[in-house]
Parts: sequence; C-alpha cells; structure tokens
Amino acid sequence: MSQWPAAKAKRVLAALLTLGWRVKRQTGSHKTLAREGWADVVFAFHDGEEIGPRMLARVAKHTGLRPEDL
Repeated sequence: MSQWPAAKAKRVLAALLTLGWRVKRQTGSHKTLAREGWADVVFAFHDGEEIGPRMLARVAKHTGLRPEDL
C-alpha cells in the first residue's frame, strides 16, 4: 500500500506553493514552478483532475513534497 493518497491537482499545487514553490510562467494548464535550490518543475494538471498515488510519488521526488504536506 502506498503512503500517498490520491488528491486533486488544486490541493497538490496549493501544498507546493506553501512549501515555497512559485509559478514562474504558465501556458494553458502547464505551469512551470520554480524554487531556490531546485530545478524547475512543469506542473501539467487541471485543477479538478485527480492525481493518483504513483504520480504523486513522482511529483514528490522532484519537489520535496511529503504526504503530510497534503
């Protein structure tokens, strides 16, 4: 069983912004997020879209997101 719950993209983005990520630029639903000391990350999800545990684990690997941040 994964430690990651499924979550809406809007909630995940809000958690990333709380961690210090900022939207560097946006084209449509593709947001490029930036944070000091980290490589830029493209967040390409619509707000109402459900992100599953596997994808959340991938996002976490590149952003430092933890399950308790959601």
